[in-house]
Amino acid sequence: MTAVALYLDLLKGVLTDTLYAPEPDPNASDAAFLLQFTSHYVKGRAISMLPRARLDNIQACVFDVVERGVPGDLIETGVWRGGATIFMRGILKALGVTDRSVWVADSFEGLPEPDAERFPREAQAYHSGVMTNVFDRFADTEEAVRRNFEAFGLLDDQVRWLKGWFKDTLPQAPIERLAVMRLDGDFYESTMDALTGLYERLSVGGYVIVDDYGEDDWTYCRRAVDEFRAARDIADPLIQIDRRCFYWRRGG
Repeated sequence: MTAVALYLDLLKGVLTDTLYAPEPDPNASDAAFLLQFTSHYVKGRAISMLPRARLDNIQACVFDVVERGVPGDLIETGVWRGGATIFMRGILKALGVTDRSVWVADSFEGLPEPDAERFPREAQAYHSGVMTNVFDRFADTEEAVRRNFEAFGLLDDQVRWLKGWFKDTLPQAPIERLAVMRLDGDFYESTMDALTGLYERLSVGGYVIVDDYGEDDWTYCRRAVDEFRAARDIADPLIQIDRRCFYWRRGG
């Protein structure tokens, strides 16, 4: 194993707290996964709640755009404790890439409240006891995320910050081009805001990763993606990473 591969594998293990314990099974039933997820990620030491397969996907996408010279930066919309963006920055560092930035986009106030009439399933999830009392609506502060970057020696001027609701920050974000955009806003509007605010800046050959496309019980994320792709005649195939996460490469 090369030094780069060894570093990135170790980084994945630390970020997901899986050096000594197995990760929750992303293909388990919803009830079983929820119990494992809460214990391991929310109440545990993990900085990322992403399964290792999704970090492998980020690594493959970033390696590919760097190797092929696809222009643009990297972004995650919805970062929680910052694990995926820390990993993105770690990849660039390990590869010696100095001309791309990692954009950290989040409200740092948790999930936005959905419109109960338009999105009843999301509104029910948003107000549920689990989301409110256990997950704290996935809120973490910018200061805490910055500390996490700093702990890994990865807080520098290649990390850029977009604080606020996506509908306000993304359309006017000073991003020229993107090569990888990872969407983890959970709900319909957050997903649609990210797509409409960023997709036209995604280079041909770049990647869109949608964390919750396979979720149907509590979110309309899939509907947002399908509507966006249909409205723009996007026929690039959606590729499944695990039960819940999908991505595609922009072909045109």
